Amino acid sequence: MSNMTRPDPEQLLRRVQAEDEFRKHGRLKIFLGYAPGVGKSFRMLDEGRRRRLRGEDVVVGAIQAGPSPVIQEILRKMELIPLKTVAGVPMIDVNAILRRRPEVCLVDGLAYDNPPASAHAKRWQDVEELLASGISVIGSVNLQFIEELRDEVERITGREVNDTIPLSFVKMADEIEVVDAPADMCKEGGVMLRPEATPADNQQRLMELREKALLLAADVVDHQLETYLQRHGIEQLWGAQERILVCVTPRLRASTMIESGRRNADRFHGELFVVYVNEPDLRPDEHASLEGNLSLARRLNAQVSLLESEEPIHAIMEFARQHGITQIFIGHSSRERWWHRLRGSFVDHVIREAEGMDVRVFPN
Repeated sequence: MSNMTRPDPEQLLRRVQAEDEFRKHGRLKIFLGYAPGVGKSFRMLDEGRRRRLRGEDVVVGAIQAGPSPVIQEILRKMELIPLKTVAGVPMIDVNAILRRRPEVCLVDGLAYDNPPASAHAKRWQDVEELLASGISVIGSVNLQFIEELRDEVERITGREVNDTIPLSFVKMADEIEVVDAPADMCKEGGVMLRPEATPADNQQRLMELREKALLLAADVVDHQLETYLQRHGIEQLWGAQERILVCVTPRLRASTMIESGRRNADRFHGELFVVYVNEPDLRPDEHASLEGNLSLARRLNAQVSLLESEEPIHAIMEFARQHGITQIFIGHSSRERWWHRLRGSFVDHVIREAEGMDVRVFPN
């Protein structure tokens, strides 16, 4: 007698229906910018251009006002579906796109609001209609316009936005790509940076926004995997857990590392460890700095450990291996001394020793 269990007919029916719906539905790809000026609109249009060269039927359904000369040059080689105007507001001409029925439609500015008399209140809802009709969409949006992240991003940038897009729509994407331009390529002094802040503070804010965008992209990938497994009736029997180790010293401003470690540990349902290798004869200011770092770590529910060793790197790596650490966060000073160049810095030694672990270096 076979030990195979006969599939539940209802489960089979749901699986067939889900697969049928998937095949009929258009695919959604989103280019996510973590700040204005990283080039998400260009990347979206450039992908459309390359697909068109490969033979796909691609049109442009919407582009943001005032495109750069580079974008204008790409647009001259693309087919545009003109926007229509309702109550003085330009919006996607969904009916025109449905009549044209391209394979792919490019839609910039997914979070835009439509005028009150429109069939849909939001541009992303227009996109839902295109997807439901079998037209694939490549779109773009900045992190600050995602509804559930709006308050957090506003705290960082000091800029309020009104038009938003729900996180649930972003998670519906079949593919998401963070436009990961270096922070110094963003609009220095532009709309998303605080003019009263120092360049270093603004750079730190940009790094924080970039991290949030990368974490969001990882969330979308997780959702894609979960959807795939459900569609194919596969039970997910495994899990992944990150164990993050933050190394602090009395001379290190470690709050950024500790807070980032907490966010990453929460994101992956993992654990956060903070270690300090004991040093004798600290100055009062060093002792106060160290206590501030360790107090923050305890407030954020990190497991704090004090290590005793004359070989700090050996102690840290032994702790990391014993606790199954997957990521190590360390600080690095730009004021490198001459003997570090000859013998290698603390960071160099940690990276060499951390086989099988990711090492993230924070400037200090």
